Amino acid sequence: MTDAGRLAFLDEFRSGPQTRGLLEELVAGNSVPLKVMEVCGTHTMAISRHGIRQAVPEELTLISGPGCPVCVTANADIDAFIELALLPDVIATTFGDMLRVPGTRMGLAEARGQGARVQVVYSTLDALKIARENPDRSVVFFGVGFETTAPTVAAALLEARQTGVDNFFVQSVHKVVPPALEALSSAPELAVDAYLCPGHVTAIIGPEAYAPVASRYGIPCVVTGFEPADILQGLIMLSRQKAEGRSQVEVQYTRGVRAGGNPAALALMEHVFEPCDAAWRGLGTIPGSGLAISEEFAAHDALRRFPVDVSYSREPRGCICGAILTGQKTPRDCGLFGGACVPEHPVGPCMVSSEGTCAAYYQYES
Repeated sequence: MTDAGRLAFLDEFRSGPQTRGLLEELVAGNSVPLKVMEVCGTHTMAISRHGIRQAVPEELTLISGPGCPVCVTANADIDAFIELALLPDVIATTFGDMLRVPGTRMGLAEARGQGARVQVVYSTLDALKIARENPDRSVVFFGVGFETTAPTVAAALLEARQTGVDNFFVQSVHKVVPPALEALSSAPELAVDAYLCPGHVTAIIGPEAYAPVASRYGIPCVVTGFEPADILQGLIMLSRQKAEGRSQVEVQYTRGVRAGGNPAALALMEHVFEPCDAAWRGLGTIPGSGLAISEEFAAHDALRRFPVDVSYSREPRGCICGAILTGQKTPRDCGLFGGACVPEHPVGPCMVSSEGTCAAYYQYES
């Protein structure tokens, strides 16, 4: 497809007439209260950026969920990586969002000021390259993310083992989405009516992964793309399911998601990782929701190689990121929002990440 063709294709999902028509359809077809949680940080940003929350009918409430991987990473995991970064002869590598996330004692930026060697990378393979170029140092990559980033980390670990890069390590705090949805669905205080499911994650795991949520809890699920028209069409599909008394998994994002997901990526993850219990900010420990480095690749597991003590770890005082990530609160409910906590001086991760709910509200809904 030519550049002009690509732009024309995108315009179909962004144009005023297209979105106005979908919004009119949504207003006309939505007559019962419906609380919809978007489970993707990219959706959160899109909803705020395009004013969708303010445009939908008042019967429709949009709440944000635990869709930001940086935000749901527990403080103890962040503190552990900072402790690793402070070790002598370690080069700590991470994506840019993590640099300003506060830990209990300090963030990575402050650790760098104390002499830690912290490098921002754009891919896991960049971190592996740094390890090759610095054979006298241990290079640790902070493996944060959902099923979208886990395959790339798995690929780097596989290549490190196959090519003998023995100084490359990963602290894996990867998480998988379906167990978190089940945890949310079983929490009566949340009372979520429907889910907008993440397009990129579902491209890896396949829409079938949400079937237990729809069947066991009676909660409709629709996988959508990230343009305004995608989201509005997804909301129409959810409203229609609710009106018809159906609870199914449907895919609006058919141009990016197919049944069965990505078998190659799934096989790679299964080869390198194994399920484990994982701590989520706001949700606590969810059984089987994490990806630990398997025994076969244990030589590259950072915390097995360098055990650190984070018994001092605690959540930021006054921060309600946990409640925001579970849809119980909005950023405006936080006494720190826009005052003590701003992007330049964040108190919690929801204000730091490019996919964080507080960052979205601050930038587009303040």
